Amino acid sequence: MWLDAAPDLLAQAAERWKLSLGAYHDAGHASVIATAATLDGRPLLLKAWTDPTRYRHEVSALQLWANGPTADIVEAAEDLAVAALELVGGRPGGADRPQREVQMVAAALQGLHTIGRRRSRPDGLPLLADHLRTEVLPRIQQRVQAFDFGPLRPLVDATFPALAGLQEDAGRATVLHADLYRENVPFDWSGHPRLLDPLPMVGDAAFDWAFWTVYYDLGCGTDGRLAAAARISRIPIPILAPWCRALALDGLLFYLETGDPRAPRIAEVLSNLSASIPRRDL
Repeated sequence: MWLDAAPDLLAQAAERWKLSLGAYHDAGHASVIATAATLDGRPLLLKAWTDPTRYRHEVSALQLWANGPTADIVEAAEDLAVAALELVGGRPGGADRPQREVQMVAAALQGLHTIGRRRSRPDGLPLLADHLRTEVLPRIQQRVQAFDFGPLRPLVDATFPALAGLQEDAGRATVLHADLYRENVPFDWSGHPRLLDPLPMVGDAAFDWAFWTVYYDLGCGTDGRLAAAARISRIPIPILAPWCRALALDGLLFYLETGDPRAPRIAEVLSNLSASIPRRDL
């Protein structure tokens, strides 16, 4: 089992880079993270990936975004699928969040997208178009047909047809973060957000803005994030709206299928998005 091998991989990386290995911080299905420190005491995070391809994609994206609003890669070992990254805020989870968190994260995301447009993109990153065509839309369609939604059926039926109209704009193409949950955006000691743990793809920036709107803090401040997304990205709300609804529907179906307690919360988000946004895009 890969999780059994992960501690040895991290130990090998720490020895190679002359780091002192600290405590394990997190272990998931895709990676294991531990704290570490350099000889002069600089705190770092060591991250080991179970999937070498995912390692290459994430490291390539972070290297592309170097000196931007992410964590810098300090060392990387492709043979181990392990990297050492700066420890944002000096501790797991980062420093305290500022009051203007939403506005600052929106500005950071815009900066990330700008870098992704201006710099030469690494080869081999997945395409959003393929992700939508082969994963997102098929699983939504399968679940819509197979699941009994009870009182949520009218909401699902009203949202599902709009998915066929999702269209990317090549002029907004960039390298996407694609996993903008709040726990993936710690703040450094200066109060600046760092966007970590991406699932990078190349595609329409509207996807990232919609993901951030819906999932950054599920059920809290959705309207404010949508307004900030439209203002900072200059992508009008009627264009962002169908992306928001598509991602919310995908999440709702997954939560219902898995019995996730967040299902009522995301159903409310989807209902509010469907009710409050002009329906020109349907």
